[in-house]
Amino acid sequence: MSADHYKVLFTGPAGAGKTTAIRTISDHLPMMTDVAATDETRDRKPSTTVAMDYGVIRLGRDEVVHLYGTPGQDRFDFMWEILQEGALGLLVLVDNARPDPVGDLTRFLDAYDAFIAATGVAVGITRTDVSAHPPRQDYVDLLARRGLRCPVFSVDARDPRDVSLLLQSLLYCLDPEASPA
Repeated sequence: MSADHYKVLFTGPAGAGKTTAIRTISDHLPMMTDVAATDETRDRKPSTTVAMDYGVIRLGRDEVVHLYGTPGQDRFDFMWEILQEGALGLLVLVDNARPDPVGDLTRFLDAYDAFIAATGVAVGITRTDVSAHPPRQDYVDLLARRGLRCPVFSVDARDPRDVSLLLQSLLYCLDPEASPA
């Protein structure tokens, strides 16, 4: 009997925690395409993803979830469309300590608008321990104005329980009949 394979896409601005989240829940050491940051990103972190991150989770004997992380910088946005192919949903991570995190979420919702309409989305707000503003409700309000009802959680990308809950919430939204892993 062959395994069922699913693909989930992580996206968001540089430094939001995509690489960390994938590394946190992947069953094996993920493949990463990080290089030294040479633009404004270097002020936030020493390296940045230029193509993708890739990890795998085995949900059961016959189910595998492939985790793909996009680059966060606009100059690598050509990868965003490429990585959408075959994905069943989108996890957007937003760094609450950035200057305009709600604007960041808007940018990624715009970039993935058609993909989200065809699949689903869940939002993880990272670094709320560093900055509690804006509050979670600001994100929920933005999503509501766009006609999106989706999970929105504060997430520590280093905590397997947080990342797993975000992923499970997306999977449940895509298939409400599914039971949690």
